[in-house]
Formats: sequence, structure tokens, C-alpha cells
Amino acid sequence: MGLFGKMFEKKTCSVCGGEIGLLGNRKLEDGNLCKECAKKLSPFFSDRRRSTVEQIREQLDWREANKERVAAFNVTRTLGCDTKVLLDEDAGRFLVTSVSRWRDANPDVLDFSQVTGCDTETRETRTELCWEDKEGEQHSYNPPRYDVDYDVYVTIHVNVPYYDSIAFQVNDYRIEERDSVEFREAERQAGEIREALTQLRESEREKVAAAAAPKAARTCPFCGATTIPDANGRCEYCGGAMGA
Repeated sequence: MGLFGKMFEKKTCSVCGGEIGLLGNRKLEDGNLCKECAKKLSPFFSDRRRSTVEQIREQLDWREANKERVAAFNVTRTLGCDTKVLLDEDAGRFLVTSVSRWRDANPDVLDFSQVTGCDTETRETRTELCWEDKEGEQHSYNPPRYDVDYDVYVTIHVNVPYYDSIAFQVNDYRIEERDSVEFREAERQAGEIREALTQLRESEREKVAAAAAPKAARTCPFCGATTIPDANGRCEYCGGAMGA
């Protein structure tokens, strides 16, 4: 069968079993994926072609379970402007989204403890300026002149099975001047996101370390017994409150 024959050959999605329409195939390492299933994958996932059918199924199961985390998510703090970082500080979770009706989009809900780092970066876009002669021909200046625009990015490094980072632009529109109010505001927002996630990650790790640390025996101020407080911080003998 020739090239065009294979192009028009009917294909079946290796995940859902549905028929894949013309130009609707998304290749996997060992199979095919329809565009409907592809839409359900994480927006931060970019390694589809090197993924197996089984790995895609595992991610789709993870994404389906994520709907419960989205439903339980209670926003306590919002960072950013167009692309937002929403925090649920009570549950120790966060999500990144640029969709206003974000619950309908099923954004990935991650734990603060899954953050491994957070970077900010200013990227320059240089466009050469030219002058036009009488014949309408474009020519470079000597020395060359450039129009420089700026974008501020945040990259959140995460420990997730399907991707290791979430990168997004902080500013809504390209910034024309580095010393402008818009540039300083974008830098401020990026720094606020980095600081918040870094602090929350460290706080979660401190809690885990404290919970894993061996408990020391103390004297109960109520009954005088030497004991280790229980999970509720109470004496195992008299039930008196000893604190954590």
C-alpha cells in the first residue's frame, strides 16, 4: 500500500477503541490516539509521541481522578493575572490555569510538596528595524537597529509522573520598555508566585519532617506520669492536654 493509501486507511484509537477520522490521529510509540482522548491529557504534557498506550491510559485515569480534586479545591489565594496560580492553603494544594471557568477545564491539582523549585526569567524578543528606499526595498541600518520587547516567565518545577515543569508567561501583553510600570508589575507578580510556592513547599516539608521525628517522653502536668503525647497531644494515662 502506498503512502496515500496508508494516509486514508481507517485507524482505531488504541485507548478508547473509537474510529479515528481523517487527520485526527495522534501517534503514540506503540499505537494511535484519537483527538478526543488527546484533549483529556494534561495541558502540561508534551511527550505524547514517546509514550506507550499503557502510559497514556494511566495518565487518563489520573486525569479522571483529578476531577474529584478539582471539585474539592477551595481557593484561598490567587496569584498572577492572565495565567493564574490558585492556592488552596488549607488542603496544601495549587493549580495553574488561564481559563476563567477553570473547574470545567479540569486543571491539574498538585500538592505543595510536589514543587521542587520555581524560577523566573525575562525573555527578550529582538526585531530588526529596516529603512525603505524609493523603490520600496528594505535595507538594514548600519549599525543594525532593533526593536526589543520583553516577556516575564515563571517556571514551576514539579515532581509529577507525566511532566517535570509548568512554564507560563506572566504579562498579558508584550512589554516594550524594560523600565516601564508594566515590566516592574510583571516582575513583582513573578516574584510573588515564586516566593509563595517556595515558602509553601518548605512549610509542607517541615510538617512531614516533624511528623516523622521520634517523639520524646514528657511528664504530664496533670497526673505526673512520664509518657509520649498521643496524636491529639493528650496523656495516654489521664487524657490531659499536653500539647503537640
